[in-house]
Amino acid sequence: MSQLVEKIRQEIITAIKNDQLVLPTLPEVALRVREAADDPNSDIDTLCSVIGNDAALSARIIRVANSPLLRASRAIEDLRAALMRLGIQYTCNIATGLAMEQMFQATSDLVDMRMREVWSRSSEVAGISHVLCKHYTRLRPDQATLAGLVHKIGVLPILTYAEEHPALLKDSLTLDAVIDQLHAPIGDLILKTWNFPEELAHIPSQHIDFGRNAPKADYADIVTVAMLQSYLGSNSPMAKIDFTKVKAFERLGLDPNMDVSNANDLSEDMEAAMSLLL
Repeated sequence: MSQLVEKIRQEIITAIKNDQLVLPTLPEVALRVREAADDPNSDIDTLCSVIGNDAALSARIIRVANSPLLRASRAIEDLRAALMRLGIQYTCNIATGLAMEQMFQATSDLVDMRMREVWSRSSEVAGISHVLCKHYTRLRPDQATLAGLVHKIGVLPILTYAEEHPALLKDSLTLDAVIDQLHAPIGDLILKTWNFPEELAHIPSQHIDFGRNAPKADYADIVTVAMLQSYLGSNSPMAKIDFTKVKAFERLGLDPNMDVSNANDLSEDMEAAMSLLL
């Protein structure tokens, strides 16, 4: 098995180097939103005209602006007011995350099912990341949400490769082993090509480095804890990790034995955060 995994690993790495395995690109609307957010001459109206061309994304941004997470008293019904409430950077990160969902679809039923599972897990981790960030750090919850959504982005090209190699697709054990070994470095590569900011660019590899040293809590720490929390009570190997040896908990000032979803002061926010990306 390990020889086969190594062989496939080399094939995928070679394919990426030779541009034979195409890395996923951000959806057009996400690229335009990020471009507008990075332009110092842009304002809310610029962003409004970019997002306004996508009716589904506009509706979801309005829903985010009305989320209980933002604790606003007045309901918002139009996109411009939603952007005024969220601000340019928050909108940029949430819009990028929401637009990414369309990438997690495939023509083969088996691959499509796996992609949807990855997106579902990523959405859950993103929701937990938002709440942890808001309650335990001074970092930005919108950035933490996006970090949660991209933590397994490296799985996408591996599943695309599997779609073209039916034997691998049918051998789920080997495919899982290839994903475990490769998704992190490929994820870093994707975020680098997408020009993600440095604090997010290495999330795919950093969030699974449980002994990682860092001067203070960062987005990778948030995603590490959120990811481990999301597996609590499951049969995943991640549920068997000794949390006391995971340095991220200490940097965030969190009790390793804590279950975020059951924490009284967090459960309401957790519910709101989970519905943020639906």
